[in-house]
Amino acid sequence: MAVNIPTRRLGGIDFDATVLALGCWAFGGAAWGGQEDADSLAAMQAAAEAGINHFDTAQGYGDGRSERLVGDFLQGRRDVFVATKFFVDEPTTAAALAAVETSRERLRMDCIHLFYIHWPRTGVDLRPVMEGLEQARAAGKIAGIGVSNFSPEQMEQVMQVGRIDAHQFCYNMYWRFAEREVIPFCRQHQIGTVTYSSIAQGILTGKFGPQPSFPEGDHRPGTVLFSPEVYPHLYAATEELKALAAETGRDLVQLVIRWTAEQPGIDSVLVGARNAAQVRDNAGAFDGEVPAEVLARMTAISDEAMSHVPDVGNIFRFYP
Repeated sequence: MAVNIPTRRLGGIDFDATVLALGCWAFGGAAWGGQEDADSLAAMQAAAEAGINHFDTAQGYGDGRSERLVGDFLQGRRDVFVATKFFVDEPTTAAALAAVETSRERLRMDCIHLFYIHWPRTGVDLRPVMEGLEQARAAGKIAGIGVSNFSPEQMEQVMQVGRIDAHQFCYNMYWRFAEREVIPFCRQHQIGTVTYSSIAQGILTGKFGPQPSFPEGDHRPGTVLFSPEVYPHLYAATEELKALAAETGRDLVQLVIRWTAEQPGIDSVLVGARNAAQVRDNAGAFDGEVPAEVLARMTAISDEAMSHVPDVGNIFRFYP
């Protein structure tokens, strides 16, 4: 059953994309401890039925497996806004054009709505890459260009030769460092904003205990949020949020998604899901109103939790 999820346009892309986006990283398998393709396809079907039309994937999710599954689902559909990303191994125009072709083939799309540079490269000039993406845009192979995990200075560099339509960055109740410079820069330059890790690598589901465990191959134990000096504070904050959700009669994840969507300067909230039930639960975030007083109490809990989180650049401690 469809929920009335608001839509927004990202940058100059001519498509009304839902504020809630379906994150398709888990569809790739490995980094999340395994995943069945049937569950991934069911999740996408549930998203479409719930009114979610913004799907986000990447070439690196399962070495193309996620993109191919999204492509399988898309056949015969033109009502889905599709975003994908590529990692810059070779910072050249030719490599960027080749990356676009790789994703078009996997997704089986003539024109991809939004194509991101997945990560910046320290000390590497990415203007040739941006020039390649602008060539792909001019040829009608992509409609919009995005960046992910870029600083304002890195965005300024590629903006010398092209237009950025969207920036995807980590943002959640326990990781709000983008509020300092990144979000204001995007607002100033009419760049759409998309959050990832919106439920803090799953911490904000409230399903983890004081000592979480993960299946082999899961990437999360190495992230900042699950580090032994940080996680106990986030666990305590999550327990407070669970109590608040119970008090208000709302689902915790739905409250968290709604809080994120209500933050100034946020255009789209990307939330992963592994099955249809999770998708339907996430969509419920936009069912009804959440009182301002509840959102304010959530912000206070977030502020306290953030005081224990170090700004190490990104939650993955990944510095390409």
